[in-house]
Amino acid sequence: MRAEEYLAPETLAQLGSFELRAKMIVEGVMSGMHRSPYQGLAVEFAEHRPYVKGDPVRHIDWKVFGRSDKLYLKRYVQETNLDVVVLVDSSASMRYGTLGVKSGWGGTIASQKAAAWTKFDHATATAAAIAYMCLQQRDRVGVGTFAEDLRTAIKRSNARDQWRVIVQSLSVEPVEGKANLPKVAEQVLAKVTNRALIFILSDFLMPVAQLRDALARFRHRHHDVILLQILDRQELRFDLADPAPFDGLEGEGRVNVDPPAIRAAYLAALREHLEAIEKMTRGIGFDYQRMDSHESTGPVLAGLLARRDAISRRSRTG
Repeated sequence: MRAEEYLAPETLAQLGSFELRAKMIVEGVMSGMHRSPYQGLAVEFAEHRPYVKGDPVRHIDWKVFGRSDKLYLKRYVQETNLDVVVLVDSSASMRYGTLGVKSGWGGTIASQKAAAWTKFDHATATAAAIAYMCLQQRDRVGVGTFAEDLRTAIKRSNARDQWRVIVQSLSVEPVEGKANLPKVAEQVLAKVTNRALIFILSDFLMPVAQLRDALARFRHRHHDVILLQILDRQELRFDLADPAPFDGLEGEGRVNVDPPAIRAAYLAALREHLEAIEKMTRGIGFDYQRMDSHESTGPVLAGLLARRDAISRRSRTG
């Protein structure tokens, strides 16, 4: 069976073990890469340094020597262990999901209450897979969940039991409240004083100005950030046929909507919002990846890491 098939959300949603779910995603990521996916995580942390007498000759970059007549060593990502922080949005809008889950199977609190594979489920499964991969290369990994404030904050560590601590925490996290990312950014920066690679997993259904404010704070402190924007397929397509009441999950109230009548305007507004987020994020110098919660997580992560790996290799060779 192809990884895209056994990693499909409708399959992952039925796994009673949150741990098994994340490990399957990791396997799918690795099967989608021609080489180790780990080297692509940290673009800014791979570099050359001048050769010093006594350094291993095997690490000399002979291509650089041929161009510059100077000796430089390749500093691989593995030689510079990272601090990785994974932030998962646990605000109420992340409870939304339209992919069913079998009754009585495992999952997060959000999926158990909604009887659906929610955006939060997709985010937590992705976060657990990222943490697993980073810990395999001995990086220190910490995980936080947030809404109005930073909620859970698991300290960065590469201890043997760190991954189990992470997945156990994510599986029982409540999903409620409104997101305040600028405030959360300040709280994270108070704890993370050294340079780190920061993943933020959210639907980012917030004003672009708020997101820009948060990212600017991370940029000012020289962190590298990857945004993973997770949306449900129904949010992306809005192909509902019948009028229905819509309830705001973060206190916006209820409105009666005729979906076919507003679909074109909705999709135009959504497209404008998504394009603004991606353009702003890349303009600051950070990375961005959109995820459909109905699609397999593994191949999307593999593509992201492959792209960053290509950038990393270009930066190492000049």
